[in-house]
Amino acid sequence: MKEISTLEDFNVRGKTVLLRVDINCPLDRDTLRILNDSRIRRVVPTIRELIGKRAKVVVLAHQSRKGEWDFTGLREHSERLAVHLNHPVGYVDDVDGDEARKAIQSLSEGEVLLLGNVRALDEETAKLDMVGHSRSELVSKLSKLIDYYVCDAFAAAHRAQCSLVGFQPVVPSASGRLMAKELYALSAIFGEPRRPSVFVLGGAKVDDVSDMVEHVLGTGLADTVVLVGLAGNAFLKARGVDIGEASEAPLGDGLTEENMAAAKEMLSKYGQRILLPVDVAVERDGKRVSVLVGDMPTAEPAIDIGDATAEKFSKVLTSSKTSLMSGPAGMYEKEGFDVGTRAIMLAMIESRGQSVVGGGHTVGAADRFDLTDRFSYVSTGGGALESFLLGEELPVVEALKHSRKELGTGAKPC
Repeated sequence: MKEISTLEDFNVRGKTVLLRVDINCPLDRDTLRILNDSRIRRVVPTIRELIGKRAKVVVLAHQSRKGEWDFTGLREHSERLAVHLNHPVGYVDDVDGDEARKAIQSLSEGEVLLLGNVRALDEETAKLDMVGHSRSELVSKLSKLIDYYVCDAFAAAHRAQCSLVGFQPVVPSASGRLMAKELYALSAIFGEPRRPSVFVLGGAKVDDVSDMVEHVLGTGLADTVVLVGLAGNAFLKARGVDIGEASEAPLGDGLTEENMAAAKEMLSKYGQRILLPVDVAVERDGKRVSVLVGDMPTAEPAIDIGDATAEKFSKVLTSSKTSLMSGPAGMYEKEGFDVGTRAIMLAMIESRGQSVVGGGHTVGAADRFDLTDRFSYVSTGGGALESFLLGEELPVVEALKHSRKELGTGAKPC
């Protein structure tokens, strides 16, 4: 028996299906409008299949979290989803209150309803396990109104949050098409990666970079790790380069003694298997200027890898047989500073090997450059992708296994 149920296991006709997705999108800071809706597009096949099978579809999702500038409602998300589905999508700015429950009960076969931002509920992010979350008000209220739970939120699969793991103990549950595709594709590509295998790690989260470097190099998952973006800047500092206050500031809490010590250990342990920038790009008098690492610090922050680095890294990636990029090389949204990210992506594609990009901003860059369809696989996961590559258990996957084992594919227990 397979460990996780899929849509084939359920007869959803006329049934109410709660579908948890991850359509967390990058927003414009000034207007709060969606800048890239690739994650919305990726869940369309699952919703379209449920519509075709005449299910009543209730979609649950989040956008950012409380306290963050991009924490908003999901009305625009519902509008974008309707466009990509070519099908009406109802929306209520409520999650489990009277308005939401009435809207769910009024659904007809083939209709779709998106509920409000689930992270408006404090219990969503409470530090509880699967059983604890299954006793929450959210699960108690909504489980009475649904027949099945489907999770298609691979990008959030590393989080043990209420709407992600709380329904599986009480409602027959399955993976959606995107979740199943992600797990299959990543297992197929990285189960036995073709050599040489090159990982490009960048972006804004530097806290866990050393752990990732240790794992992928130590286990042989990667032969070489290329560090770009803030990760590259952090490791340059760990190597003893004075990157300057302007480049240190964006590192924020990641620039701790513990993180620097871990980075130094990785550099000492793996040596030339870790590639760092040889130059960086700064904005000077409105223009892109490449500055050799030996000529740092600069008054301006490093916001991209330099031209020589882009050329060097491209040669490494062009000869790879397996490559992964998680995190852009710089501020690709800014004109003139997309050079590094674009060069790396083109080299990955030109290698004709297995190429994977993952994470919201990385996929956003691929979309911006119109390169998405040229990679072997595009993963919605950022943190979930990293957890998968680290060999860690994904709470959502474990919860789906639990549901299959305990509840099977029949009706939910009374």
